[in-house]
Amino acid sequence: MTEVSSLTGRLLVASPSLADPNFARAVVLLLDHDGDGALGVVLNRPTPVGVADVLEPWARLTGSPDVVFQGGPVSLDAALGVAVVPGGADRAGGTDRAGGAEESAVLGWRRIHGAIGLVDLDAPPELLAAELGTLRIFAGYAGWAPGQLEEELAEGAWYVVESEPGDVSSPAPEGLWREVLRRQRGELAMFATYPDDAGLN
Repeated sequence: MTEVSSLTGRLLVASPSLADPNFARAVVLLLDHDGDGALGVVLNRPTPVGVADVLEPWARLTGSPDVVFQGGPVSLDAALGVAVVPGGADRAGGTDRAGGAEESAVLGWRRIHGAIGLVDLDAPPELLAAELGTLRIFAGYAGWAPGQLEEELAEGAWYVVESEPGDVSSPAPEGLWREVLRRQRGELAMFATYPDDAGLN
């Protein structure tokens, strides 16, 4: 099997030509990517459902907007918590002597990339309250079978760019697609001005 270069922690930004309505103008944070496939959450799909309505104990730790986000079309009844822990990258450790990932020094939080990680929503919120910088709750996720994401990338469906901790907690998530493209260098930044309706161009 071909070795897959992991894109874990990077952003997938939908190209204007991506026709799938689930991912039109989507910005996806990849939480896992290897030879077995990929998994991520869409960062710019807020729902009208308040976090307090479904996960009340965590509501006071979420930023604005304090709503549940639709993380993708898969398992919409499952919740994922993605949080930024300031300094979390420094406390997550590397690999242990056996070659496995070391446990995070922050209980209830597992580092994904830099200061971004997954929260154990079954843990008591008080365990993490002092550590969390920002928290977002996602219903569902986006998933790709082995080789599927690589095919979509080859077709030009996605742009792959670096993530920033602020992407997870953007106070204006609806504008994240343009914002992420605008901060890129060169030709990619020009796509930020692409009209919502290409027929108007």
